[in-house]
Amino acid sequence: MFRSLRRALCAAAAALLLPLAGAYSAQAADPPTAAAAPGAGYWHTSGRQILDAAGQPVRVAGINWFGFETSNQVVHGLWSRDYKSMIDQVRSLGYNTLRLPYSDDILKPGAAPSGIDFSAGKNADLQGLSSLQVLDKLVAYAGRDGLKVILDRHRPDSGGQSALWYTASVPESTWITNLKALAGRYRGQDTVIGIDLHNEPHDPACWGCGDQATDWRLAAQRGGNAVLSVNPDLLVFVEGVQTYNGVSGWWGGNLMGAGQYPVRLSVPDRLVYSAHDYATSVAQQSWFSDPSFPDNMPGIWDKYWGYLFKQNIAPVWVGEFGTTLQSAVDQKWLAALAKYLRPTSTYGADSFQWTFWSLNPNSGDTGGILKDDWTTVDTVKDGYLASVKAPLFPSGGGDGGGGTGGGGGGSTAACSAAYTVSSDWGGGFNADVKVTNTGTVALKSWTVTWSWSGSQKITSMWNASYTQTASTVTAANAAHNGSVPAGDSTSFGLGGTPGGGTAPSPTCTAT
Repeated sequence: MFRSLRRALCAAAAALLLPLAGAYSAQAADPPTAAAAPGAGYWHTSGRQILDAAGQPVRVAGINWFGFETSNQVVHGLWSRDYKSMIDQVRSLGYNTLRLPYSDDILKPGAAPSGIDFSAGKNADLQGLSSLQVLDKLVAYAGRDGLKVILDRHRPDSGGQSALWYTASVPESTWITNLKALAGRYRGQDTVIGIDLHNEPHDPACWGCGDQATDWRLAAQRGGNAVLSVNPDLLVFVEGVQTYNGVSGWWGGNLMGAGQYPVRLSVPDRLVYSAHDYATSVAQQSWFSDPSFPDNMPGIWDKYWGYLFKQNIAPVWVGEFGTTLQSAVDQKWLAALAKYLRPTSTYGADSFQWTFWSLNPNSGDTGGILKDDWTTVDTVKDGYLASVKAPLFPSGGGDGGGGTGGGGGGSTAACSAAYTVSSDWGGGFNADVKVTNTGTVALKSWTVTWSWSGSQKITSMWNASYTQTASTVTAANAAHNGSVPAGDSTSFGLGGTPGGGTAPSPTCTAT
């Protein structure tokens, strides 16, 4: 009911994660090799938390990057940029997870992507690949960048969303077969932590009604068990419905029935419930005009899905939420939701999980974190999410960052910094700076300093604060990315003017 506008427009257009305080203190007291950074390996659940392979709590704090579910059969934006640059930018912004929507069309024989620019060396290693092979490339590179991936069965075909998990042309048997195919494809590759079984079930989908044809809870058990039969290490993400006991909400956002009628899977500790929540730029809801708005919103969220977390029943992942931020109501909504999701600095990973909608600017009723040039960051929108961002996860590979640094070795904190220009259009430019811990102890904080040879001035910076005196810039970590385990890295980004300058050689100072 509420989401057809955004999907139609999109198709036409083509978690600092802190462990719990006690766990963190124990890790800091151990030798550097005693504990890995949180996030390694496959994940499982315990009560309302998600834990990594070592039992450390983790927080998904990510973003949606859509396109595989559309007729392009590949993430959008590759008509403008190289996919590695885009994934690097996601990392530099402090998002630690990608939710990648897809339709079952990408699993058909001969499915091939369209709308990819191969000029000037962009996306060179994607030429001639199928849609699934491109997905493989994105997953592999995201893993090297320390990101996790959640696959989202968004649509049965590229034509549009469906209320139920099946249609006349895509029966349940095809849904099951394709879920198992993807689960098997990435078995042993723990960058992919799980699968969102079906996007936004809505009327006539029900929860707990017992009708095999419409009861989404029963279907989720069948689909989830199919996934786990092939890859028992994956998390299974199950969205809500639209209406339960006559009470309606957002598509996929109503989990009121999950307390009485829980999803039961064949492998324990793999279930994560997922809700979607939006603002008035998507559709009006009665709570937006309540005289007590926005103070009424925590009660609304408690009723629809928050109770599952607060009663320690299961983790809750807000898989989509977004807005254009054009209205004051929407601004208050997003501020209230970020607070409700629990700031990382206060609660660590004992928090709601989330992936923002979306990275893409071509979402018709929300826009994106990127502006229409597919490069410039909407720093205002991104800023609303700063308090709930969380640390990146251990990299699955990649280089050490290069650049010059403050030395390494011994038990002294040390770091290096590498500066890369990601885009330059003459009148301005964007750059990414990768900070790598080159020492043997975890960093508590860091600063990076460089001097430009020309007249460049910073116009914006994300995931770090800065001062600039003449040509010299000093950037300091943000609250969520100052702590960097030995051997790991983090990033920040910046925009400046004019373009055309040479890349400076930064120095890094660690504490």
